Amino acid sequence: MTIQWFPGHMTKARRQIEEKLKLIDVVIELLDARVPLSSRNPMIDEILRNKPRLVVLNKSDMADPQTTAEWVAYFAEQGLDALPIDSSSGYQVKEIIPRCKKLMAAKIESQIRKGINPRAIRALIVGIPNVGKSTLINRLAGKKIAATGDKPGVTKAQQWVKVGTEMELLDTPGILWPKFEDQTVGLRLAATGAIKDEILHIDEVAFHVVRYLVEHYGDALRERYSLEALPDDVSEPDEVVKVMEAIGRRRGCVVSGGRIDLDKTSTLILRELRTNMLGRISMERPK
Repeated sequence: MTIQWFPGHMTKARRQIEEKLKLIDVVIELLDARVPLSSRNPMIDEILRNKPRLVVLNKSDMADPQTTAEWVAYFAEQGLDALPIDSSSGYQVKEIIPRCKKLMAAKIESQIRKGINPRAIRALIVGIPNVGKSTLINRLAGKKIAATGDKPGVTKAQQWVKVGTEMELLDTPGILWPKFEDQTVGLRLAATGAIKDEILHIDEVAFHVVRYLVEHYGDALRERYSLEALPDDVSEPDEVVKVMEAIGRRRGCVVSGGRIDLDKTSTLILRELRTNMLGRISMERPK
C-alpha cells in the first residue's frame, strides 16, 4: 500500500502561507506528541525559512510521557523549544504565549528602546490535518471560533483570531506533503488518524500498529486483549497475523466457519489505539 493524500486546498494553503509570512512574528508548529517526527511536514522548513518557532506537542495526554520527555530533549538539541500540551483539557496551553514572548524578547526590547509600544504578537499556527489546531485556537481564544472535528481536513481556509490583547493567530488548513518518501511515516500518520480512513487499507495499518505494539508495548497489548503470550520475534508477517487473529477471536470478530474477520479486527484495534483504550502510546521514538 502506498499512502498519499494531497487535496487541492492544501496546495492553495501553502501558497497563502507564503504570501502572509511577511506579517508573521513567530510560528507555532503543532505536532502530534505520539508521532512528533512523522507529523512534521518537511515542506514547513522550506516555507517558513528562519522565522522564530515554538514546537508544540499536542495530544500529550495520549502519548507515553517518558517518550515525550525524550522528544523535548531531542528538539532542544535542534535548538527548538518544545512544549507538550493537551489542547482539549487545556494542559499547559497558557504557557504558549509566554514561550512566544521569550522567542520575541529581542525584538520587543528593541521596540521599547525606540519608544515603540509593542503590538500584539502575530503568530502563524501550522500543522498537519487532525493534529488539533482548531481545538487549540478555541482554547487560546476562550471561545469557539474555529470549526473542530475528529477527522482530518476540517479547516479549509485561513483566518485571523485574536487571543486577548497579546496575540493574533493566523489559522491555516492542515498541510500534508505530496509524497511520503518513507512509507512508515504514512503508516504512523494513518494509525493516529491524520489521514482519512476511507483511502486506507485498514488491515495494513493495523498490522503495522500490532507489530510495533508487540515490540514496545507488549504488556499493554496482553492486558487489553487478555492474550496469553506474544511472539518474541515479529519480523515474520505470519507472527503478527497470529496476534491479530488472537485479538479478533477474543473480541468476537469471527465469521462463518470460525474464520477471523481481519477487517473488523483491524478497525477495532485502530479505534482503541486512537481512543487511548490501550493506554498512553507513542508510535515513534527519537532514537
